[in-house]
Amino acid sequence: MAAKGPTLPPSIRLATWNDTSELLQSRIDLLLKNALLGLALVFLILGLFLAMRLALLVMLCIPVAFLGALFLMPGLGVTINMISLFAFILALGIVVDNAIVVGENAFGHCSRGLAPDQAAILGASEVAGPIIFSALTTVAAFLPLLFVAGTMGKFIGAIPLVVIPVLMISLIQSLFILPAHLRKGLARQKKRDYFIKRRQDRFGAGLERFVAGPYTRLLGLALEHRYTTAALALAALILSVGLVGGGKVQFRFMPEVEADVITATLQMPHGTPVEQTAAVVEHLVRQAGLAVAEFDRESPEGRSVMRHIYALVGAHLVPGGGPQGASKTSGGHLANVALQLKPGEERDVSSDAVARRWRELTGDVAGVESLTFKADLMRFGANIDLQLSHADFDVLVPAAERLKAALADYPGVSDIADNHSEGKEEITIRLRPEAATLGLTEEDLGRRVRAAFHGAEALRLQRGRNEVKVMVRYPEDRRVSLADLEELRVRAPGGVELPLDMAARLQRDRGYSTINRTDRKRVINVTAAVDARTGNVQDILQNLRRTVLADLTADHPGLGFDLEGEERERRESFGSMGQGFLMALFLIFALLAIPFRSYSQPLIVMAAIPFGIVGAIWGHMIMGINLSILSLFGIVALSGVVVNNSLLLIDFINSGRKEGMAVHDAVLASGQRRFRPILLTSLTTFLGLMPMILERSVQAQFLIPMAVSLGFGILFATAITLLLIPTLFMILEDGRRMLGLNGTGS
Repeated sequence: MAAKGPTLPPSIRLATWNDTSELLQSRIDLLLKNALLGLALVFLILGLFLAMRLALLVMLCIPVAFLGALFLMPGLGVTINMISLFAFILALGIVVDNAIVVGENAFGHCSRGLAPDQAAILGASEVAGPIIFSALTTVAAFLPLLFVAGTMGKFIGAIPLVVIPVLMISLIQSLFILPAHLRKGLARQKKRDYFIKRRQDRFGAGLERFVAGPYTRLLGLALEHRYTTAALALAALILSVGLVGGGKVQFRFMPEVEADVITATLQMPHGTPVEQTAAVVEHLVRQAGLAVAEFDRESPEGRSVMRHIYALVGAHLVPGGGPQGASKTSGGHLANVALQLKPGEERDVSSDAVARRWRELTGDVAGVESLTFKADLMRFGANIDLQLSHADFDVLVPAAERLKAALADYPGVSDIADNHSEGKEEITIRLRPEAATLGLTEEDLGRRVRAAFHGAEALRLQRGRNEVKVMVRYPEDRRVSLADLEELRVRAPGGVELPLDMAARLQRDRGYSTINRTDRKRVINVTAAVDARTGNVQDILQNLRRTVLADLTADHPGLGFDLEGEERERRESFGSMGQGFLMALFLIFALLAIPFRSYSQPLIVMAAIPFGIVGAIWGHMIMGINLSILSLFGIVALSGVVVNNSLLLIDFINSGRKEGMAVHDAVLASGQRRFRPILLTSLTTFLGLMPMILERSVQAQFLIPMAVSLGFGILFATAITLLLIPTLFMILEDGRRMLGLNGTGS
């Protein structure tokens, strides 16, 4: 039953549809702003490395690929939303990689004196095989995101459905359309040599000097001391993994993303009058106003951190972020208070700080069964959700209370509650043995009580089309107290009358509002929220297993427990993602083995994958954010992207060896020849993601960990590609010589 809520302070107004549409529009504007900024940065770096006309031709791949993907989205079941728009930003830097490789290769041939027609054809044909397989390996890396189980899988599945079509359309554009544009662009560029030379004198010539000087010397030193170089790289990998294992970079299943709305969810005991619930809600609203006023005093004149507040009495309307949707439960004992704050970029205080202060000012409210505050944007279940199960319900209730008391002792744990909710107060009537000797039965008692208080049908009258029942029952003044029930006279079959309390035992108790079962056993879920700044969910769960849960299972044989909520989602997501990652690695290896015609060289190319993970870990530490499930999604996608440059590098080494060059000379020449495109593709990918990485708005925080993994992983993998991959190739050749093998295959 819904009831009128409490009177709101004058400064507080309800949210309207216009406010909601404004918020949605602000989120779309945010992503478009980041996309345009990313495009500008990509164009800037392309303009430094390539001629301006060629940079524009390469950039043309982006709108063509994006429009093609938009055309395919309805058939793939993808809509335009926050996640699909983020997927376009994610693909922004990757989509130009193929075009960069073709354009830079054609530009290099043209600079060395080839005619524009020949330069365009040779530039595309030389790298056609490598870029086809590099695009396929990237697709293979994004495929596992389609098969992530659980709620997170439904949430993240739109990303590969956008990125994969973009990559495929970009590949077709780079191989068949771009060369035709390059032919004309290079011809016009020949007529404007002064423009190219002026720019290359400032940047290009300096880059060439760096490649021919410091980089070549460093690469030569790494090749000479190749085993030391490999050992140093391995040490960096171990150190980075140790940062995670040692807690310097913590892992949290879901990133902490503060919301613009703080929700207080109230539950009173069943049967509580709606007026009493409304009084508690009014207290909550009043304390919310006080909390906001404290923060407003520190804000600039006339600016408040709050936009609106909404109070609902008589129901639970719980907005669920992402794919979880929303849920609604009615009852006079239920209520919600939602405090909507200004957007995160317009206020200096976090919603979590406001929620904590609101909780402190509210304090302990008498008669409240459960009161929780939620200030995060996304939640796939409670941080801690322990499900206790047992065949005997009388064992579950005290066990749940012991567990709740133990959780309260951990720092950072709050909003401790369980899903066992007692029903309305009731009176149980049980027949006494001595009354049974008089011939009374419990059925007789039930019929007598029902007739006295509800009524017994005495007569039915026909009034037109309607049938009217005439009920006989006690007068109203004899049906208002427990004494009236106890004094109720019960007639035995033999004609003896006696009071109800002499014929039966009257026991006051509470019934059940809900009964939860799993595998035919009664269950109670104990939930709690954990503040990541003062507590770690995994540490708390491990400690609970060793102490409280171990004691409970020992004290109550047959008691079982299971981890639900966020932990269950983590298990499901990790299990499916682990299987998908292994599948992606196998597909990448198989795809690389085809052009190399080797089983050993693909392993060298794939060596860039773990070192890309090193970059992802250090990126999280630099940005000051925790690793999360979304970070791992970024690492999975990274595995296909980082092998692209390594593939091209090894392909050029093999081409040099086929032309008769010595192994050492072929490796040096390949590093010098591929330095420019490798650096260019890495920088465009990183700079395309940089606006999202640096975004501080609330809406972007959920997506940043994936962008950090991909962006910093590619950036670090560039150094690995330019130094470690040639070193590993030389180590492989050492092993082949020791085994007496010749050639580049195995």
